[in-house]
Amino acid sequence: MPTAEEPGHTTVASSTDFFESIGQKAGHLAPTTNGTNGVAHQNDDDEKVVEEIESLCMNCHENGTTRMLLTAIPYFREVILMSFSCDKCGFSNSEIQSAGTIQPKGSSYLLRLTDMADFERTVVKSDTAVVKFIELDLEVPAGRGQLTNVEGLLRTVVDDLELGQEERKEQAPEVYAKIEEIILKGRKMLAGEDFPFRLSVDDPAGNSWITPNMRDGVGKWEKREYVRTPEQNEALGLAATDPTTGSGQPADDDDIIPDQVYEFPATCPGCMHPCTTKMKMVDIPHFKAVVLMSTVCADCGYRSNDVKTGGEIPPLGKKITLRVETAEDLARDILKSESCSLECPELNLQVNPGTLGGRFTTVEGLLTQVRNDLHSQIFETGTSEGGDSLSADERAQWTAFFDGIDAAIKGDKKFTIVLTDPLASSYVQKAVDPDQEDPQITTEDYERSEEEEEDLGLKDMKVDDYGPGNADEAGAGAA
Repeated sequence: MPTAEEPGHTTVASSTDFFESIGQKAGHLAPTTNGTNGVAHQNDDDEKVVEEIESLCMNCHENGTTRMLLTAIPYFREVILMSFSCDKCGFSNSEIQSAGTIQPKGSSYLLRLTDMADFERTVVKSDTAVVKFIELDLEVPAGRGQLTNVEGLLRTVVDDLELGQEERKEQAPEVYAKIEEIILKGRKMLAGEDFPFRLSVDDPAGNSWITPNMRDGVGKWEKREYVRTPEQNEALGLAATDPTTGSGQPADDDDIIPDQVYEFPATCPGCMHPCTTKMKMVDIPHFKAVVLMSTVCADCGYRSNDVKTGGEIPPLGKKITLRVETAEDLARDILKSESCSLECPELNLQVNPGTLGGRFTTVEGLLTQVRNDLHSQIFETGTSEGGDSLSADERAQWTAFFDGIDAAIKGDKKFTIVLTDPLASSYVQKAVDPDQEDPQITTEDYERSEEEEEDLGLKDMKVDDYGPGNADEAGAGAA
């Protein structure tokens, strides 16, 4: 039997052998000194952590050096860090590229900055991501990938805008004035004089990231996944959606029969192969009818499920508070719509609207899904050490956070669930007769805020005096 050193032995390296965390990479290096007299020891057998390649400098067209580091970012996935430097002209640059595959869905992140500590949030911007500073009305198109923080990202944008301002002042004074206004506002943001403001990162490939914080409240940090459009798939080099696959939905004049399963063809967002989406309307007693949708791909194993609520938009939002005190409370049915936010004050848990999509499950099932999603993002980073960049205090805080959720799931800890839904489309099952008040459930109607109205698109929606006659009059007036 040949050993590992013999020519007949073949070893297969996995992706984790190449893409180790920074801590693991540093552990492979031999000590540079002997620890007594500071004399460096050269060891030709030391493992090379950074690969160096001679490459052409695009500035002076002489040869420079490109350095590449294959690593895994905690909370995220494998990336390739690259930097180029030229000894002849001094030109240098750096960028980051995702080493993983294009994700099944695109991702969009929104961070609301309220203090100077938020500038330290790590930002991974892939070469397909679009960055927006919303209050600046400034958009950075897809281009060079970056691994930086919020401060570095904003400072780079402001510095780039300042280039050529002297020429613009003479050649295009109007453009100079507008850009100068953006620069001044950007400098005020960097100085902490213009809080709050928002940063958005939208990546159709799903390979960008903004680091969350366990203390983030509702509306502070948001993540939303979405199905790419055919144009976005084409830009990423994926197969376009087959136009011959119709929706398969019932015709406009057909009624959807409750409890009947409908099937219609769709396209898998993961591998772009044809798949089947199943749809079923379910009437929740003493609430309303909802549509359950499920997609399963036989080619790549992709699975997704969602709950859609319908009906008219109510004039008021609804806030539902449930006190979970026994194991029976964990088995209550709960419907969390896409527009609903979730809070558990005793567990220090906040879930923003749209994060989990629509879910119709039990209290235990909802908590389990939240726990698994968060744990995979924080600790399960594809390396044996997990999130090795976490400090001891942060690791202890996250561990205590997950221990609290685990105790709640097992029924060992009492807690409160607060569902705030501006569309009043969420529901919690009562443990008493429908016509009686459940002492553990409190419901409250509230006026939607201006921000909620804007996010839901209700500001642009005509809801009064709308009918066939008014529509005809509007069309005649437009003619």
